[in-house]
Amino acid sequence: MAEWSCRGLQILVYRFDSGLGLQLENHKYMSVTLDFEKQVLDIEKKISDLREASKVGDIDVANEISKMQSKVDKMLSQIYQKLTPWQTVQVARHPERPKFMDYLNGIFTDFIELSGDRYFAEDSAIICGFAKIEGQKCLVIGQEKGSDTDSRLKHNFGMPKPEGYRKVYRILELAEKFSLPVISFVDTSGAFPGLESEERGVAEAIAKCMEKSFQINVPFISSIIGEGGSGGAIAIASSDYVLMMEHSIYSVISPEGCASILWKDESKANIAAEVQKLTAKDLIELGIIDAIVKEPIGGAHRNKKEAIANLKMDLMKYLKLSQSIQNGERKALRIKKFKSIGNQFLA
Repeated sequence: MAEWSCRGLQILVYRFDSGLGLQLENHKYMSVTLDFEKQVLDIEKKISDLREASKVGDIDVANEISKMQSKVDKMLSQIYQKLTPWQTVQVARHPERPKFMDYLNGIFTDFIELSGDRYFAEDSAIICGFAKIEGQKCLVIGQEKGSDTDSRLKHNFGMPKPEGYRKVYRILELAEKFSLPVISFVDTSGAFPGLESEERGVAEAIAKCMEKSFQINVPFISSIIGEGGSGGAIAIASSDYVLMMEHSIYSVISPEGCASILWKDESKANIAAEVQKLTAKDLIELGIIDAIVKEPIGGAHRNKKEAIANLKMDLMKYLKLSQSIQNGERKALRIKKFKSIGNQFLA
């Protein structure tokens, strides 16, 4: 794994091993294996070899594969129950983790994309549009990182520029106009930190997004599906309920950025992650998120369908809760929710 920095921005480039990526029955033989998962890799290779052998010969290996798969599941369960914050960061950034487009295609129907901010340009890092969830009309907003080199470049690695947030502002206005609920998906290391972002007023665009979020009088649900980085994340997560995938992260700055500021040393990112309280377990205790969405054994990247189904179920649950709030109380409750964050430390 190679890593470059630009103003505290970390772009991770992974080296894929050839000959991997074989599909298993319930789990995927990952083309990228995290360091703490390597003890599982040998068994998964054996399972893959057995499956290939059963295709070319009259060999019944179903029982052996079942036993080995159970062993893998048990090992992964034990590993993922004891993840350190830094290991959670690595899972949240896994290149094969489901992206926004996976959730969009798996949860919604009849999607109609709405493009452009009507001021400057279209920003492909944020995708917005009309859609239906279980037949119910809504507006969807999502940050898309991309899943391969071409799509990552197209979507700017999920780092929106000011025009992306101004597009979101326009979508929130449409939601209010047509009385449609809003469902947003957060997955970004942060807003794009380049010169053009500063020139076009990225801070103001994020602030206006947040302001509009507190003004609209429609149900609003957000979910952190990977990385929730700084204002780039909260700009589309100032909602009635914030859900968070079990192995996602949500923080005001990346661990690398935090380490470079506090210790002038990005290699201490693992230490920074420990003190940042960026995991779902930490954040629900602090009252920053409202629910943790269960991930499959070994993380969402091992079973995308199950991860998507789990999030859809929780989205429907909290959408109904949000719709049950009286319109006269909605904005006041949303504002109160965010104002109360951190009050326990002032008592």
